[in-house]
Amino acid sequence: MATMSTTDAATITPTNAGWRSLDRLGAPSDRVSHTVSGIAYATASAAAAQRTARSCARSRLPTMGVSGPALYRYFANRDELITALIRDAYRSLADTFRAAAESGADVSALAHALRGWAIEDPQRYFLVYGTPVPGYHAPDDVTTIASEIMTTLLDAYAARPSDGRPETPFDAHLEDHRKWADGHPAPSATLHRALSCWTRLHGVLSLELAGHFTGMGFDPALLFTAELNDLT
Repeated sequence: MATMSTTDAATITPTNAGWRSLDRLGAPSDRVSHTVSGIAYATASAAAAQRTARSCARSRLPTMGVSGPALYRYFANRDELITALIRDAYRSLADTFRAAAESGADVSALAHALRGWAIEDPQRYFLVYGTPVPGYHAPDDVTTIASEIMTTLLDAYAARPSDGRPETPFDAHLEDHRKWADGHPAPSATLHRALSCWTRLHGVLSLELAGHFTGMGFDPALLFTAELNDLT
């Protein structure tokens, strides 16, 4: 989840004159406010996503031994560069998960492997789990790598005994909405547990890495563990 800095907010805040000129068009003030706020938010989100991609690319330049402009000798355009970065990020996490699973990692160990991977390179994390880059669509091979990550988590949950909870409406919903699980044979209740784990832990990670816990006085690692314990 990318954040918007004070500078970003100042850049997109309409001036009083701008508000007055819009009002003169005859639109109700509340409608104008919501419309401009929506445009401002979308603009800021798009800018944040593209900054994340650029930052991720720049962070790798020293190890590659090339300058920023020189990158485009190797990549035809922006999307090709973004694809390479996203493919590398997903491949890195998929390999991290696979190595952990081959060492006997359970759900808890996989979750901590995810946190370690994210903290190691926050820009890489936000590139794949932050605001999507506007107009960009990942090719199928990148989606396949991303599916490996979820499959490893589903395998770990499938290896756990059932918690005996009664079926929920969302369990029933997942019976016919399993495409994201890429054909995994786990029952819908297991899919639900894995999906809940994935979404809640990413929520904590995104807030931590974006700096939203700064100044709150608690240890984000302990919060992550507490959430994980509640999920497992």
